[in-house]
Amino acid sequence: MLTFKVLSLLLRYPTAEIHEALPEMRSVLERERLLPEAAQHEVRSFIEELMALDLIRAQERYVELFDRGRKLSLHIFEHTHGESRERGPAMVQLMTHYQDCGFELDARELPDYLPLVLEFLAERSVMEAREMLGEAIPVVTLVAARLRERDSRYAVLLEALEAFVGISAEERAELHRQVAEEGPDEAIVNMDKIWEEEAVSFTQESALASSSKGGGADVQPVQWDVGMRRKVPAQGSNT
Repeated sequence: MLTFKVLSLLLRYPTAEIHEALPEMRSVLERERLLPEAAQHEVRSFIEELMALDLIRAQERYVELFDRGRKLSLHIFEHTHGESRERGPAMVQLMTHYQDCGFELDARELPDYLPLVLEFLAERSVMEAREMLGEAIPVVTLVAARLRERDSRYAVLLEALEAFVGISAEERAELHRQVAEEGPDEAIVNMDKIWEEEAVSFTQESALASSSKGGGADVQPVQWDVGMRRKVPAQGSNT
């Protein structure tokens, strides 16, 4: 499910390498058609807008959104556990799950980082992806609503995950109401140490390289950073 790889990369800090690979990402979406039609159209439009945007401006926009507080954090447990004692065991449990499936992190990043989760799910089954994202969908919807409040186009990436999993209209409306009543982000001055970590780095070849099989000669696979590497052959892999 290379669509999840695409969403993972789009949610990361825009690098020159990622920017150059945007046409390939668009091609992957068109071939796989994993997302509902409306969501796929929005993600494709986001890619096209990013292609037309100067890289420096794209990077500035990303930092302004995701590196200036906690409310838009892409770390799932930041929203569900905060600084509580439950956060540590949850991290360990998620890391153990990755290892049990034959993967290990190859990055200085926490295991609940949403782009990392999506990269993992790109290697798993549709059923497992829906189940795992289903557990995180309240957080995904909450952050998407906050992005909408800021008129950010990044909202469409998280809304695509909503569309893939499905969420009740009542739950979605309640989360949007909660966002509308929120005050300013009080964490802007005292940001977590996580924001100072290095960008995720990968060692394996682009997972999208395999998308060139049967995908047409016009698609050129690229070398992309990734955040996980396969440790042992995994059971139930989608590859």
